[in-house]
Amino acid sequence: MSAVRYFVRNVQEAIEFYRDVLAFELITQYGPAMAIVRRGELTLWLAGPRSSAAQPTVEGETPSPGGWNRIVVLTEDLRSKLADIEAAGCKIRVPLRTGPGGSQLVIQDPSGNCIELFEEA
Repeated sequence: MSAVRYFVRNVQEAIEFYRDVLAFELITQYGPAMAIVRRGELTLWLAGPRSSAAQPTVEGETPSPGGWNRIVVLTEDLRSKLADIEAAGCKIRVPLRTGPGGSQLVIQDPSGNCIELFEEA
């Protein structure tokens, strides 16, 4: 099994976003430090500022959320889900676009991590 780790500013807020907006299941939570959520075969580790993974490196760099790397959540009928996504207050980083492979929409979680919702053509 493999997992993806996302750094988040607030673990509880991240759990609620992934569970309520993207239909992930909460697997386990380690207090305010970390949680593990899953959707299908994707396991996502949500590491907060108190997690060991968020501690500064030897060079003094502190891991933080954001950037352009992202998970891709395969979605059916993306256009019909857009109203729910907007109603949930999601920040849309890249608006709905359609290309030869399908349609995509990039939103952000509350910590600024990208999630691409993708519907195959």
